[in-house]
Amino acid sequence: MGNGRMKRKTTDSPHSSTDLSEGKEKLRLKQEVGLISGVSLIAGTMIGSGIFMSPEWVLHRMGSPASSLLIWAACGLLATFGALSYAELGTIIKESGGEYIYILRIFGSFPAFLFAYTSVILVRPAGLAAVCLSFAEYAVAPFYPGCSSPQVVIKCTAAACILLLTIINCLNVRLATSIMNIFTAAKLLALLVIVVGGLVLLANGQTQSFQNAFQNTTAGIGAVGVAFYQGLWSYDGWNNLNYVTEELKKPEVTLPRAVMIAIPLVTCLYLLVNVSYLAAMTPSELLSSRAVAVTWGDKVLGSWAWLISLSVALSTFGSSNGTFFSGGRVCYIAAREGHMPDILSMAHVRCLTPSPALLFTSAMSLIMIMSGSFTSIVNFFRYVCVVFLFASPVLLVFDIVLEVPIIIPIIVLMAAVYLVVAPIIDQPQTEILYIVLFIFSGIILYFPLVHFKRHPRFLQRVTLHLQLLLEVAPTTRDAN
Repeated sequence: MGNGRMKRKTTDSPHSSTDLSEGKEKLRLKQEVGLISGVSLIAGTMIGSGIFMSPEWVLHRMGSPASSLLIWAACGLLATFGALSYAELGTIIKESGGEYIYILRIFGSFPAFLFAYTSVILVRPAGLAAVCLSFAEYAVAPFYPGCSSPQVVIKCTAAACILLLTIINCLNVRLATSIMNIFTAAKLLALLVIVVGGLVLLANGQTQSFQNAFQNTTAGIGAVGVAFYQGLWSYDGWNNLNYVTEELKKPEVTLPRAVMIAIPLVTCLYLLVNVSYLAAMTPSELLSSRAVAVTWGDKVLGSWAWLISLSVALSTFGSSNGTFFSGGRVCYIAAREGHMPDILSMAHVRCLTPSPALLFTSAMSLIMIMSGSFTSIVNFFRYVCVVFLFASPVLLVFDIVLEVPIIIPIIVLMAAVYLVVAPIIDQPQTEILYIVLFIFSGIILYFPLVHFKRHPRFLQRVTLHLQLLLEVAPTTRDAN
């Protein structure tokens, strides 16, 4: 170890498999995700409702157009650094599960269980519920012109969205990725329309928002931290491909290539879209808008403004599909490693999809939708991101086992700590206490259920009945 780094050791992924007929047949999750689908999974999940709704909140926190653009660029740079580190790690540990599997392989069972426990029950369902509620708000808005849409209609539409996604993802992986590709192409086209419209406005001399662009900039630590939260909400999904590594075609090639195509592309589009918003609206108009993209459409597209509302609805639906696709895999992998009930580690015998894990993620998201509003779920999801601190120490290991420059994981680690600590110091809230207590409540479950494997006797009987009902089979690792 003369160069200060350990020798790279490649860990091939254990394909999800099930022994049938005394091991003569194997049930596997297929490797259906190629480069195009990988780029679509990353970009399609990242481009959701955030770029259409978050710009006014970033501007509100930062106070000036130029500083808000810097936040958007910094968020993209941070996402790129994190994704590069994760892509390098994903080519060494070729297993699905993302942060969970990396923590398990490097730090052991206990911290991995705490991460999985929080991610499967809170983080992933909350993220899916927030995106589906956003989709529902835009989808039903045309039916209630001039007034707010009823909450019951929004929630029922969001629930219908989740049920539809459940059916799609349980039926076929190729169907889910095809839908992802189509919706990603549609949302990229919508963003290009906004970008071109902004360039036309700038060419016509509408640059008043960029004069004295740093005036009224806020420099408070807490304000910058919250602005980063709002911006990173639009970048959420940069690590999604690591959750499905075992389903990638040639993961050592596809993973880094998809990352280096998708994230810089999305970052450039986000910056140009924000410039377009500021070209069409003054900062005060942007701050008073409830939906920036819709206001932009009213000002620039006129009678064709309905295309923007349709684009936002399509965008959020596509993003929710990507979130659901990857979120179900975390639950599946955690169960396969013995950190969740056995039924969640099983795959459908004909469709070859982890349908029990997908159904569980769907059920948790439905509970969150019915019990909260979009605002409360987004705020909850923001504070739940404290879980990222569990994954952050993994990045310190990159100095030893990976080839990426050490400065990259250190920057990501420092940013993760700052993003959690700064808002707590600036505006302490009780939600973060509840989440920390929930995380550590996993200790009560870990030792009897995982460490000592003391399972209730009726659980095996319930698992057997569910296995017959859902037509699923238990998965095991290949011997090689």
